[in-house]
Amino acid sequence: MLGESLSLATLDRFVGRELGVSRWICMDQARIDEFAHCTGDDQWIHIDADRAARESPMGTTIAHGFLTLSIVAPAALEVWVRPAGIKTALNYGIDRVRFIAPVPCGAHVRSRVKLLSVEPKENGRILITTENTVEIEGRAKPALVANVLVMATGS
Repeated sequence: MLGESLSLATLDRFVGRELGVSRWICMDQARIDEFAHCTGDDQWIHIDADRAARESPMGTTIAHGFLTLSIVAPAALEVWVRPAGIKTALNYGIDRVRFIAPVPCGAHVRSRVKLLSVEPKENGRILITTENTVEIEGRAKPALVANVLVMATGS
């Protein structure tokens, strides 16, 4: 991955570098429908495949922007939290999110993670900020870019 041992103690050495890329996740209709059910966001552009085929410029349903954003947390676990042996990592906030391109139903997405900053806080906590670019397989434009804050403790 990075050639050096990644841990909470060494994380500051990786500022400005890519930490890794998550596995591909399929944004199929079942995932989109479940997200619509859980959130109440049941706009036709997400859940009505027949209508989307007729009326949408994409020709298909699309994943919700917030569904696409939701892959950032498990991607962090996969790419850097677990590999670094971090005991606790809590979502602390999002400084910036830009939804750049829609994700058509059936597309695969993944998160490319770059470390932006590491800030020691009181009680041994560390505030970690990453830039997360959610890529759409086979497309030049990413689905979104988000700067995510994670509060971490212990390793």
